[in-house]
Amino acid sequence: MNGGGKSDGPIVPENPPNEGGGAPLPEEEGEGKSPTEGNPMQRNRDRAQHRASLQQALDRIRQAAGKDQKLRFTTLWHHVYNINRLREAYFGLKRKSASGVDGETWQSYGENLEVNLHDLSKRLRQGAYRARPVQRIYIPKPDGRQRPIGIPTLEDKIVQRATAQVMGAIYEEDFRGFSYGFRPGRHQHHALDAVSVGITKRTVNWVLYADIRGFFDAIDHEWLVKFVEHRIADKRVLRHIQKWLNAGVLEEDEWRPTEEGTPQGGSISPLLANIYLHYVFDLWAQQWRQTQARGEMIIIRFADDIILGFERHDDATRFQTEMTERLRKFGLELNGDKTRLIEFGRYAATNRKRRGQGKPDTFDFLGFTHICSKNRRGYFIVLRQTIRARRWARLKVIYEELRKRTHDPVPEVGRWLRSVWQGYMNYYAVPGNLSTLWAFRKELTRLWRLRLRRRSQKGYVTWKRMSLLRRRWLPCPRVLHPYPDQRLRVNTTRSRSPVR
Repeated sequence: MNGGGKSDGPIVPENPPNEGGGAPLPEEEGEGKSPTEGNPMQRNRDRAQHRASLQQALDRIRQAAGKDQKLRFTTLWHHVYNINRLREAYFGLKRKSASGVDGETWQSYGENLEVNLHDLSKRLRQGAYRARPVQRIYIPKPDGRQRPIGIPTLEDKIVQRATAQVMGAIYEEDFRGFSYGFRPGRHQHHALDAVSVGITKRTVNWVLYADIRGFFDAIDHEWLVKFVEHRIADKRVLRHIQKWLNAGVLEEDEWRPTEEGTPQGGSISPLLANIYLHYVFDLWAQQWRQTQARGEMIIIRFADDIILGFERHDDATRFQTEMTERLRKFGLELNGDKTRLIEFGRYAATNRKRRGQGKPDTFDFLGFTHICSKNRRGYFIVLRQTIRARRWARLKVIYEELRKRTHDPVPEVGRWLRSVWQGYMNYYAVPGNLSTLWAFRKELTRLWRLRLRRRSQKGYVTWKRMSLLRRRWLPCPRVLHPYPDQRLRVNTTRSRSPVR
């Protein structure tokens, strides 16, 4: 079935659901992803063979990790400095990403690619590779604050990406089914679907939204290395992870050490963050649900954003208290401004009305406000709409860019605006959110008209003309994502041959 040299195999990887405690929840099942179909007219046959051999090596690691949950891998580093894997890592990087402290870009490194990769592989093999500090920059967040981002050098990106591929083959067998962040074959909409299906299909009366304060900057290096050592005994891998953690950051031409945290922006940072929360939260929460919960309970985690649903209020309060203590033990704390326990679910509106209270509270998760609602047939649904603050923040950014493009040709601005609008719809065009998309399109048209009128003192743009421009450059909103239960059902049933 998986013969040597085959680049397209019929086996579909599958993430395991939560173990133990009866039948797995459908919203927490593993989600497989079919392999890419091969191109019969492959121009570079050698490269295709290299890819097949690299994938076969990862498959062997994955199978060994799946068979023995306590197995510690002692020889992994040769998979990292493999010249073909480094080459694949290079081509997997973004071409236009910012350069690190050395100023090396993807294009300049590629001018002598083979020479550079062979030299890098040699240094990795001989232990002469040295990690460089990351360039610290800040990007604005929707709430007005700034998020620190670390930009590694290009060679660090290559090595980190290759290391993450090898380590990921091990940890994908360990990660729980309710973990969705930064994992292959999974994205934000899978987590959003799991939240909707979990609340509508299970007995959920209370929702706890938990956010970890400054998670990426608060990761304890000593604990992280101990967690990695549970599975990896290759000292070379551990030594290079410590090199990246201790490389420090360069901010305003001043080097600063990093005694804790892993900079966001590195290729291996998401994997290390998932490993940290896997041992700190996931395993503990799964055991708590199986042994301590008195009612039903659902868990969905995307990076450091966690949604927990409870049938009983006492379960929710006990879990929040014990989770706070659990996180504190490993140097983490909940963000008190964002962490909330609310009454939410199928019976929330009825119960609150009987007590003379208002409508159920809402919660925000991955860009959407989740609302207790009903469909046209009167059945309970979780209505998802774009977070209002996110919507207006995005419009503000677009308007600032329109100001810079005030005197550009209208077709050029139209093409740019269409790409922005299409990208916005690709994420937010979920069932139940069309009304906010129509409102966003209308406001986008108004802002464009305002800039066109500022092109000259006599520039008056009629709404009739704007209607034509909008029709040409801003397609009408339409739903681009299936209903949560439909996509979740497909993702959890299409896998034919699980790894284990």
